[in-house]
Amino acid sequence: MKKNDRISAFVQQLGADPSLALDPRYQGYFTCFNEQQYYEAHDVLENLWLERRDEHYLFFKGLIQVAGAYVHLQKQFQHPTHPKHGRRLRPAVRLFHLAAKNLGAFAPRHLQLDVSAILELCELQAEEIIAGDYERNPWEPTHAPALQLLPT
Repeated sequence: MKKNDRISAFVQQLGADPSLALDPRYQGYFTCFNEQQYYEAHDVLENLWLERRDEHYLFFKGLIQVAGAYVHLQKQFQHPTHPKHGRRLRPAVRLFHLAAKNLGAFAPRHLQLDVSAILELCELQAEEIIAGDYERNPWEPTHAPALQLLPT
């Protein structure tokens, strides 16, 4: 089974809300993100991003980078002394900064998302890591952020 087929089957299981009139992969991103399945959130939205070259291209890219940053934080939290995973805080900060750069033009709100809140989250997470001299991970599973789509 090709990756595209696996993603499509996975997205179908997530149960998108047709009344939102948003691509099920976009909706699936938030479902996965909020379940702390950051890698899957990245994959689901990347599937949509790769086929689009429209006005949402940088928006989707930024959200993919946010999920990628949280993959780094989650892996580092789970394996802080691991030779590879223990060094994931710098790449996380880089991705938070790239995400903010790509999402900035879409603030304050885009595709039913409070982009300003995402930008604030990226800035806060990066600042906490930098303030801790890349030694302290601010992410914990019990206090993980959730991203919600807003009503139209």
